[in-house]
Amino acid sequence: MKKIIISLLSVVLFALGANAATFNASDRVATVGKNLLTKNDLPSKTIFKVISGTVDNSNVSTTGVIYIPKDQLEYAGNDNEVAAVVAHEIGSIINGKSSKQKLRNIVQNTTGTANSVAGSFINSKTQMKDNKDADITGVDLMIKADYNPLAMIVVLTKQPSTSTLEALSGKPSNSERAMNIFDYLSYNYPSKIKAGYACQEYRAFLVYAEPIAKERNSDKKKLEKFNKEQEKAKKERAKNIAQYKATGGISGWDATYSILNNFVNGGEN
Repeated sequence: MKKIIISLLSVVLFALGANAATFNASDRVATVGKNLLTKNDLPSKTIFKVISGTVDNSNVSTTGVIYIPKDQLEYAGNDNEVAAVVAHEIGSIINGKSSKQKLRNIVQNTTGTANSVAGSFINSKTQMKDNKDADITGVDLMIKADYNPLAMIVVLTKQPSTSTLEALSGKPSNSERAMNIFDYLSYNYPSKIKAGYACQEYRAFLVYAEPIAKERNSDKKKLEKFNKEQEKAKKERAKNIAQYKATGGISGWDATYSILNNFVNGGEN
């Protein structure tokens, strides 16, 4: 009997190892992406294409293609984590991230601040906010499509540290974005936090996040501010998603960029 149990365990472990070794995140993008679009009632004729390098999804409404960064998929080890990468890109599109950056570029080029220290600082801050907004928009999409939204945190924290300060202070990689997701879920989807995510990266993140949340929750003023911010974030996400659906896949920022670009450059990208 003992030999049979050992044999069965060996087979299971071998199968798990083989599955982990053969998982190809890029191969799962089309299926996972289609599920995200369908379950969220977004334009479902859109196709997905994995590419290397910088992703520009500002023209999805005309091309019908959503580009997914290959380098981000390197940190996805299952469908939940693939969904996190894809949902972030869809969230960026819904929020008009690429068009907002192009608008900033027009303004900075016009005012001559594109290469200034101030311009670089503003770009860094605004790009961080854009990414954080896209993360939590993506979280909403993941939940409706039955993926574990905590995978968004896992994908971010699997990556190399984004700054020397993070590495030296022992913070998780992409700690600001990961904490933003954790806070958003804690307020708006507490059951998802309670359910957890079974991997070492998430457990390590909790070691960092839980004391921060505990300290905030013990301070009445900080907690009131936190609740207002999270309630506002939830309403903004719902508004952006509803607008994107109503226009058939065009964000307000896309429309604004198109008008300004035609005025300034005669329609050139």
